[in-house]
Amino acid sequence: MPRLALTALLVREYDEAIGFFVGKLGFELLEDTPQGDKRWVVVRPRGSEAALLLARAVGDQAARIGDQAGGRVFLFLETDDFARDHAAFEAAGVRFLEPPRREAYGTVAVFEDLYGNRWDLIEPT
Repeated sequence: MPRLALTALLVREYDEAIGFFVGKLGFELLEDTPQGDKRWVVVRPRGSEAALLLARAVGDQAARIGDQAGGRVFLFLETDDFARDHAAFEAAGVRFLEPPRREAYGTVAVFEDLYGNRWDLIEPT
C-alpha cells in the first residue's frame, strides 16, 4: 500500500530552515545531501514517519514561500503532551497566533513557521 512519505516545503535558504525546524521545533535532520547548486534536505518530528523536504525556492517559486496554502493552516503537528510542547516552542521563540483552545477533537493552537506558513499544534482527544 502506498504511503505519503515527504511533503515539500518551500524555503528561502536551507540552513535557516534547518535552524528553525531542528533548533526550535526539535525535529531531526534525516538527510542533507548536496546536489549541485541544490541540496536534498529532509527533516521530521522525532518518532514520526512523515517528513518534510526543505526545498529552496527558485525563480517564481519565491513568491510562494510562506503562503503555500493561501493563509490556511497547512500542516498539523500532533503531540501527546500539548502543554509540554507548547511551552517548549514558546521558549524557543515560536510565534503562536492564538492562545491554546480546547475543541471536541483536542487541544490546539495555531503557530507560524519562520516563513509564515500556519501550523496546528494539536493533542487529539
